[in-house]
This record gives sequence, structure tokens and C-alpha cells, in this order.
Amino acid sequence: MQAKILKVVRQGEAFSVQSAKAESGTIQKCNIVLREMGGGKFENEFVCAMLGNLAACRFYEGDVVAATLRFSTHEYQNQVFQEILATDVVKISNVKI
Repeated sequence: MQAKILKVVRQGEAFSVQSAKAESGTIQKCNIVLREMGGGKFENEFVCAMLGNLAACRFYEGDVVAATLRFSTHEYQNQVFQEILATDVVKISNVKI
């Protein structure tokens, strides 16, 4: 896992997905795009999933956050996919940068 200081680019709406780990059989999921701090729009960006209670949190474009990201891969039908899970996201600034 990596902890990073990032800027929110955009966040989608939360939706339900099936989960074998959840008691109800479903869990909330939300996608968020985070950008590394630096020189502008050409910095590295990460499209991350937020799950459970974190998916209900709302972040806005320009918010500066501290986020812990977990990078993983999985194989499906002979193709390899990378996933980035934001396991913790905390807003650290009210100032838009």
C-alpha cells in the first residue's frame, strides 16, 4: 500500500455491487479519480474504487486529500487487470489548489 497526498479530479456516484464478504451480499462502491500534486494536468492520475462506508463520502474537484492506495492485479479469461483500491481517504484542505 502507498499513502499519498493527492488532488481530487472527480468522483462518481455510489452504486451497489455483489460481495461475498458482505452480510447483505452487496456493498456500496464508488469510483474516484485522484491526481498527484505538481505542475498541473499532466501529473499521474489514479482511477480508484472506494468501498463500503468510504463510498458514501463525498469529495469535490480540487479537494486535497491524503489517501492510502492498494494496487493489485487479477487475471480473468487470460487477461490481466490492475485495480486500485482507495482504502482510506481523508480531506486535508479546504483550499482549492
